[in-house]
Amino acid sequence: MKTCKISFSPITILGSLLCIMGYVYAHDSPKDYVDAHNVARSEVGEPSLIWDDSVAAYAQNYANQRRKDCELIHSHGPYGENLAWSSSNEFSGVDGVKLWVDEKAYFDYMSNSCADNQMCGHYTQVVWKNTFRVGCAKVICDNNGGTFIICNYDPPGNYIGQRPY
Repeated sequence: MKTCKISFSPITILGSLLCIMGYVYAHDSPKDYVDAHNVARSEVGEPSLIWDDSVAAYAQNYANQRRKDCELIHSHGPYGENLAWSSSNEFSGVDGVKLWVDEKAYFDYMSNSCADNQMCGHYTQVVWKNTFRVGCAKVICDNNGGTFIICNYDPPGNYIGQRPY
């Protein structure tokens, strides 16, 4: 847990504010997103992803477009893509990645398919063997509409007939 020493002298007030803001936004940094992905990838022997600022800029641009309605509509852009939404404004990027990784329980490697009536494509994109770069973004939806999270993947994954790892 991060702790902040609060001081009210003019010299340290900015540092105190930055510390508080860092605490509020913990679990939404590029490192937080990458680490959450890479834990899942390491479990299946895939190499770590790296953060890509260009991919992240694409994700942020699209997240900004979804801010008004926060509907889970894919961008249909050049990257692989996972979307998440929560009614909570406290939903973090790590929480979003966890939702996708939790689909692992529904992925059957032997048949290379999801369990009946379950989704697992978000998980397979997280661990996709030929994906090397990730960029993510988060927005708080207008009118207290919750939180929208997007991660984009380069190169994309989830090709029919191919195994994720």
